[in-house]
Amino acid sequence: MAELRPVPLAVLATRMFRELGRRDAIFDLPRRRFFLGNPERDLSVCFHGRRAATPFGPAAGPHSQMAQNIVLCWLGGARIIELKTVQVDDELHVPRPCIDMQTVGYNVEWSQELRLEQSLEEYVKGAMLIEMLVASGALALQPGCEHTIHDISVGYDLAGIRSERVQTFLRGMQDCSAVIDRLRAEIPTELAHLRDLDYRARLSDSVTLSTFHGCPPDEVERIVAALMEENGLHCVVKLNPMLLGPHAARELLNEVLGYEDVRVPDSAFERDTTWKQAVVLCDRLSSKADALGLGFGVKLTNTLIVENRRDFFPPDQKEMYLSGPPLHVLALHLVQRFRRHFGDRVPISFSAGIDRRNFHCAVALGLVPVTVCTDLLKPGGYGRARGYLDELCLRMEEVGAASVDDFVLRAHGLAGEALERLDPVPDVRTRRECERALADGSDLRAAAGDELHSRWLSAAKLLNTEEHVPLATCDPRYRRERNATVPRKIGSELELFDCITCDKCVPVCPNDANFTFVLPRVEIPIEKLEGDGESWSLSVDGRIAIEQPHQIANYADLCNDCGNCDVFCPEDGGPHLVKPRFFGDLETWRRSRHLDGFFLERAPDGERLFGRFEGRELELETDGDSVRYAGEGFELRFDPRDPAGTARGSAAAAVDLSYARILLLVRDAVFCDNAVSYLNP
Repeated sequence: MAELRPVPLAVLATRMFRELGRRDAIFDLPRRRFFLGNPERDLSVCFHGRRAATPFGPAAGPHSQMAQNIVLCWLGGARIIELKTVQVDDELHVPRPCIDMQTVGYNVEWSQELRLEQSLEEYVKGAMLIEMLVASGALALQPGCEHTIHDISVGYDLAGIRSERVQTFLRGMQDCSAVIDRLRAEIPTELAHLRDLDYRARLSDSVTLSTFHGCPPDEVERIVAALMEENGLHCVVKLNPMLLGPHAARELLNEVLGYEDVRVPDSAFERDTTWKQAVVLCDRLSSKADALGLGFGVKLTNTLIVENRRDFFPPDQKEMYLSGPPLHVLALHLVQRFRRHFGDRVPISFSAGIDRRNFHCAVALGLVPVTVCTDLLKPGGYGRARGYLDELCLRMEEVGAASVDDFVLRAHGLAGEALERLDPVPDVRTRRECERALADGSDLRAAAGDELHSRWLSAAKLLNTEEHVPLATCDPRYRRERNATVPRKIGSELELFDCITCDKCVPVCPNDANFTFVLPRVEIPIEKLEGDGESWSLSVDGRIAIEQPHQIANYADLCNDCGNCDVFCPEDGGPHLVKPRFFGDLETWRRSRHLDGFFLERAPDGERLFGRFEGRELELETDGDSVRYAGEGFELRFDPRDPAGTARGSAAAAVDLSYARILLLVRDAVFCDNAVSYLNP
């Protein structure tokens, strides 16, 4: 695996604005006559005033710590960005491949991809890029759409979280002014007017705690208490689906949903928090948060530990983590159990199998925020998120809801019953005003008043949950037979250039490492140059045809070899392994000797082009009309228009010039002015 190396802000900013200038219609956010909440009230911090934020757009959990993915989430419509978990152990060796999206969703990865210091810089960089987008006017945004929440996520134990490095990260997220000031200088000249923006220095006031599966509940409680008392942060605790207990979890997974081949090991339940322990934990932490004037909530759920019985991951991985459709149903049952015990007093953040078709359902339950991750790893990538808002807006229009609160009350037609169940019961006049507003589609909050509306909304959330959970449990779309078909392969092998160019591999890359570039449709002669240093002859032994309108490439510095592009590529071989792989600097290219690929370097007096083909390293240096071409056993200088007539140098055997032709073609393609990639800014 190549070393994961973040991209400088200057390159990201240049690429981002060039991309938007070319394809801005893709990211044109929905323009509707209503809004999805009051952003000034609801999009400050998730738990100010003990009230969770309205989900103004889906929350997105980027499957990456990279700044470009944070921006892609935002462009897709997400306004609550749940940042990937950081931990003190930041030099992990993750098995490859680590993401299996063939059917539902499995992974064997850890969250930490970068060093802690790099993670902080990437998060700040992502936030700055979003503010640059807003200030630039490059997007037509509805009022309020510029507001964004960044939620920190940390793990995995108290000692690690209290370590100086993690505490430095947390302090940096609460005051990142030093990082901002350093990054301002990286903003490119063409965007110099954005250097002096008043970038937000307090990036986050809230944190989601993600602990090890099996972390003792008293350890969880100590961690949250420390984050509240010592760091002053609103806290969310991510809980595990094992809270359902072995009987209920297995009955749902194996019998009701039909995933008979998926086994949850006994150890997953034996080492995890029980339901009774979680109730005590949440009661105490909720009281502590109240006493400190902070917010506390739970996130449902973490992934589900299952036995690794598949042949996708390395065989030494005995367990893997399940996500996607089956987890959605398990998590909903936990929501139901939580609300039966706590009512609506403990806010619930929801993350399990969310997609376009059920996002609005989760919003109708009053879950905040509703987080998506697994679905963004499917074809379409972050572009899938826009459909969430489109579908939500459609559903809101159908029931005559002008805000998310209205939608919660109207979505299941249970607002009248919720009103009747309130204790104390509203007076007759107020009830009639509320019923009239329900009937004629007028403002429900205005009819009820703030205090009654809040109680009414809470009652509707509970009723909606009882109504929706059985429906989702019986929905065929979550059953195994609907999620057993693997992406189709067509039986052909990938090659360096040309493929069916379906481009599926580009948006499914979790780190945005795959991209396209254009080579001319051309036939490259396989020329062999042979000589004795004085006279040279040229022979042609076949041709390499390039026929497709564009090519697929991989930026090695951002690729962590997760394997997700291989899952969805219809051809065999893996785009991240076979397609042209470009490195960000020469030293990285040299260290990655097991990977074929390119490093291209521009200089005032010419270019240096480095290529590795089937392990053979070549170097080509341009100088006016001539090139210097070198590799093992040869070093030549010649004019590419007449190699035999201009060649000078030495060669122990015939030299294949087709690789030199390829290097020059690739250079022209990725360095041309209208190309958009990480290479030409």
